[in-house]
Amino acid sequence: MSEITAGLEVPGTEAVAEATRWVRETTSPLVYHHSRRVYFFGRMHAEILGLDPNPELLYLAALFHDTGLATPYSDQEQRFEVDGADHARRFLLDHGFTVSDADTVWTAIALHTTPGIPDRMGPEIAANYLGVLTDVIGVGLDRLDPGRVQGVLAAHPRGDFKNAFLSAYFDGIKNRPETTNGTVNSDVLEHFLPDFRRTTMVERVLGSGWPS
Repeated sequence: MSEITAGLEVPGTEAVAEATRWVRETTSPLVYHHSRRVYFFGRMHAEILGLDPNPELLYLAALFHDTGLATPYSDQEQRFEVDGADHARRFLLDHGFTVSDADTVWTAIALHTTPGIPDRMGPEIAANYLGVLTDVIGVGLDRLDPGRVQGVLAAHPRGDFKNAFLSAYFDGIKNRPETTNGTVNSDVLEHFLPDFRRTTMVERVLGSGWPS
């Protein structure tokens, strides 16, 4: 049975129900409520832009997009976004989704912190990214219907989201600092670790093995 929040439906599929249970049981309330808000805000942006994302794929992308912060799913050191994307892809394939659908969700999660690219891609990828931007840094909030936003917040309150989210963000990447090079994630490490210094692209070019 589907559920309605702020006039927006959460698909009542078995995969959605199982993913929801799993995220509630294995992540924090912070991540769960944030991920659900991302879905609803993403749906609102899609409506405004005339996009038509598959609601089930968008929901799964939103729900899994920050799971890589909680537990590294890979045996190799990699970006937290890729950890979450890999886990989501396995989940979809295990639940009978097509490879194309699984790849769409993988891309939506893997690129959700990458500026300037996901909003130019398919509707699920774009809507997930826009939902993340709105919930994390407020981009596009002024375009959304205030009444619907309040409906989402009533169901999924923010609490002390800014500070709690940054703390959870840091906890999820502090043991793999090299994966943050060239990403916005390094900003979080620099905030919490005053001695942290990223390797810049200029240093990489000048320090390469080429003589010139």
